[in-house]
Amino acid sequence: MIDKNQIAAEQATFRAFANSYLRELNSGIPVFHRIGERNFDCVEISLPSRHVVLRIEIKSRSLFGMHLFGQIWMRQDAGPNWHEIEPILAVHLLVLEARESGPAAHRQADVELLERILQSCQATKRYLDAAHRAPPLVGFIAAEQSLYFGHPLHPTPKSLQGMSNWQQDVYAPELRGGFQLTYFAAAAHLVREDSAGIAVTSIVRSLLGNDAGKVAAGNGEMLLPMHPLQAQALMLDPAVRGLMDSEQIRYLGPAGPLFTATSSVRTVYSDDAAWMPKFSLPVRITNSKRVNRRHELEAGVAVARLFACAGIDTFEPRLGFLHDSAYVTLDISGQAESGFEVIFRENPFQGRADDPVITVSALTAEPCPGHSSLFENVVRRVAQDHDISVRQACRRWFECYLDCVLDPLVKLYDRFGVALEAHQQNSLLDLSQHGLPSRYLYRDSQGFYLSNSFKARWYGLVPEVVQIRSLFFDDRDIRERLSYYLIVNQIFSVVARAGHDGLASEAELLGILRARLKKLAGELTGAGGEFASSLLDKPHITAKANLAIRLQDVDELAEGGSAIYTHFPNPLSRVGLFMAAEQAHAIAS
Repeated sequence: MIDKNQIAAEQATFRAFANSYLRELNSGIPVFHRIGERNFDCVEISLPSRHVVLRIEIKSRSLFGMHLFGQIWMRQDAGPNWHEIEPILAVHLLVLEARESGPAAHRQADVELLERILQSCQATKRYLDAAHRAPPLVGFIAAEQSLYFGHPLHPTPKSLQGMSNWQQDVYAPELRGGFQLTYFAAAAHLVREDSAGIAVTSIVRSLLGNDAGKVAAGNGEMLLPMHPLQAQALMLDPAVRGLMDSEQIRYLGPAGPLFTATSSVRTVYSDDAAWMPKFSLPVRITNSKRVNRRHELEAGVAVARLFACAGIDTFEPRLGFLHDSAYVTLDISGQAESGFEVIFRENPFQGRADDPVITVSALTAEPCPGHSSLFENVVRRVAQDHDISVRQACRRWFECYLDCVLDPLVKLYDRFGVALEAHQQNSLLDLSQHGLPSRYLYRDSQGFYLSNSFKARWYGLVPEVVQIRSLFFDDRDIRERLSYYLIVNQIFSVVARAGHDGLASEAELLGILRARLKKLAGELTGAGGEFASSLLDKPHITAKANLAIRLQDVDELAEGGSAIYTHFPNPLSRVGLFMAAEQAHAIAS
């Protein structure tokens, strides 16, 4: 019997890897593959190190490189005959060729990458098997836990290296497990904490809920909550064991209400808590081991203070922030980070898990087999509620979306010199107004870019903000990052989803986006206007090179690590719009 979820997982694994390969290494050659009377629209990729050629059916093209694929054929370099192959074999061949095209070939690295690809594929299949038990995608936490396929342009989108299968049952968001936080008591002289508002001791106490009277710190101690996985790792650390032996740290065990993982895995949610703790985890998720760095803790609090003092929190009613406005950690001699770093994120969804405030990642995700995407369901509901065509509903939805996302974020950069790492997963849309976007919420203290030209101004308001490394950048660098995170990663994904679902053509929505950028470029006189203008005519646009990051085994979040970026033809340029119109015409005919 054919297992549809296994097939879907393998196809998704190939889709993510092949799209990354086509964007970063070899865009291939458009060809038609003929079988009998039927022509298949394909891309052909030569793999000289393997002495083979691949032809990959493109079932739905995208100008943004987010194609949907069908069958795959292979032939030997000199051979005339094509034969169909499985997606996983095609991935293996592409991995081996990518190694030849990139850094020096290294068999151990090949094996490690293939292992993580297969683990990601197996995890995807497991999540799809569990999807039928998921609640309807109508609320915040249900959407957070629905990303069964992960990042659409990442070679190992569901890799959780360091988390076993039995642990995933409890801690992987897609499996919707619940767990209590683990608590430690530590000597107060070891503790470092700060908050832009409520005292950290009050925050920690509130997380315990009804157990607040059962778990207590002694005189001269403070409580620290910890993710159970991190707690297990910490108690194996010799430095921590030494502090426990001297009773400067005491293990208190699990307590409080049940928490569950959000889409990032390490930020957790409880319907009973006013805060979402964000932990370090001993797990490599996609590219990186997820560690809260000290400067990130400080940045979250400093930015929360800055936004309040500068009026950024209230300057645009359609824009909101889930601030990482408090933290706690321990100082352990000789260590930059002790592993006890906890960030406290504001939780506006306490008692409101079913609020229709949805991560953009969930809206744009590929649907489970036999289902429609969440985006298609939302747009069709808009069409029904307003008694308009699906195409009209999609246009109206997209206009409202740009009202909430593009305009406020470009104006934020223009007026305050603040840009956001507004990728899909960091982005939440309020769809409570009959499915139409009415407000955009941003989360993540790692994702702020402050313009150097505003440094003196912000020093006068919040002096500590200018002392935090990795917050201030030159505007040229900010424009590149903002063009990737806001435009390529987020808005282009929405446009591609609409195209794949047949709701509207990519060309049509690109035209709306370009017109909006042109309007912003004409209205704004600062950095935001320059950003909007720069997107209209430059031939290429920035994208994150996730495949290169994996091939070079880079941990971009490690100390001294950094992301790698590439470029691809800019669909917003005049040439790009002409190509989009041609593609739309070809699809229509």
